Amino acid sequence: MGRIPTFLAALLVLLVPVLAQAEPADIDAAARGVVRVIIIGEDGEELVPISHGTGFAVASDQVVTNAHVLRDALRDDALRIGIIPSGGGEAVYGQPIAVSPRNDLALIRITGALRLPPLVLAGGVPPDSGEVTSVGYPMNVDRAQGLDLSDIFRSQPPVKSRGYVSGARPSRQFDTILHTAPIARGNSGGPLLDPCGRVVGVNSFGADNDGGDAEFFFAVSNRELLPFLRANGVEPRVNGSTCRSMADLDEAERERLQREQMAARADMAQRSEVQRTKRERALLEAEQGVIVEREDRVFLAFVLLLVAFGLGQWALTLWRAEPRDEKRLRLVGGATLVVVLVALAAYLTRPGLDEIDRRVAAAMADGAGDPASGDTPASGAAALLCTLVPERSRVTSAKVEDIEFDWTADGCVNTRTQYGFAGGSWSRVFVPNSEDAVSVNSFDPDRRIFRTERYLLPRGAMSEAREARGKYSAPECGSDQAAAQLGELQSEVLAQLPREANERLVYECNARN
Repeated sequence: MGRIPTFLAALLVLLVPVLAQAEPADIDAAARGVVRVIIIGEDGEELVPISHGTGFAVASDQVVTNAHVLRDALRDDALRIGIIPSGGGEAVYGQPIAVSPRNDLALIRITGALRLPPLVLAGGVPPDSGEVTSVGYPMNVDRAQGLDLSDIFRSQPPVKSRGYVSGARPSRQFDTILHTAPIARGNSGGPLLDPCGRVVGVNSFGADNDGGDAEFFFAVSNRELLPFLRANGVEPRVNGSTCRSMADLDEAERERLQREQMAARADMAQRSEVQRTKRERALLEAEQGVIVEREDRVFLAFVLLLVAFGLGQWALTLWRAEPRDEKRLRLVGGATLVVVLVALAAYLTRPGLDEIDRRVAAAMADGAGDPASGDTPASGAAALLCTLVPERSRVTSAKVEDIEFDWTADGCVNTRTQYGFAGGSWSRVFVPNSEDAVSVNSFDPDRRIFRTERYLLPRGAMSEAREARGKYSAPECGSDQAAAQLGELQSEVLAQLPREANERLVYECNARN
């Protein structure tokens, strides 16, 4: 019997690589700001690594690590601190600007030209459960790969290992997070990330594993990290929103669209019923009105003919009388003719049956522009204020604020930024040089929904996106076929982007007062 659990455990180990999913894009995005921190000595003219750890960017030129990672450099002025970026690029030196041995934190300023994408810190209370990922440079992996000491100076991607939070607890006089995401020597100072790639702690040390006990690891919690950073002039990006996967967001969006479609169908059915009732009422009223008018005209014509008959008899009497009164005869005869003509006109101008259809159409046309009819106002120029819709958005690192812009019917924003039109939608691709992120902004002028999809790309992919963007110049607002041209020009950049964005910001827009 004892062999069965052992066999199942071995089978589970074999299945893990098959069942495990690819690293989330958010973890990959956060890893762009993770660096190897090396304490460097000199042997003649040769640089020699003394020890190393991990760090991560909290500003474009500032890196957090553990205080114990810098211990040797702080004791010996001859030693220097090297910063090796993870996404390629030249190594640079760093200068310690704050060290706190009490909670094992240190802050380094980059002295070279390297600029890093800062990681975002998770806000709120430190987690006491849930999945986490350690990112760093464990030394045992370097040894297992057979790397030489000189290889440590080359840019390499960090190692990512998953585990779970086992609890938040004070330890060594500071707040720590206990977790099972494996770390080893060299991981010290690296970030512990939540599933959205936000920092929940700084990996520091592991529990002893004598006797084969389960391994646990400790990270300095954000309760320690945030005050440390702010005390040293760093205001990091903090995001306390609920971490949701893009798949969950897409599913919620599908459900929302289904609800909207069901509501639209119900509204359409209701409006159809209202229109049917209105048409039936209009038809009944038109039929009754036309029939009454026809009968009234025929009756009037009949009465007038009776009057004309009487006048005709009088005229006949006057014509036979001797002596004949010519003046009166002409007067009565003319009156008879006039009455006959009026009777004929009354009969001929009676409404026909086709008048029923015209009256029904006129009645249905009344109120066609009524808002209750569900007609959507035509899209056109508008001055808008757009506010984020949190339940439809996924924000991990972007700064969120209300957006004001002026929109025109030809896709021009604020009289200077042309949007492209392709596939039935308006969009504009932004590939900045100052940030390793591509943003695709889109706007639906009918529904007044503004949306930003942000792709946090590694350095190589970002360079390719910038190269593709550099191949074209966006047309100016007002130029002929500007929207269609830009829609085509942007296609190469869009084709290079991953299938799924890291962030989605959805805004509802209303007219500005």
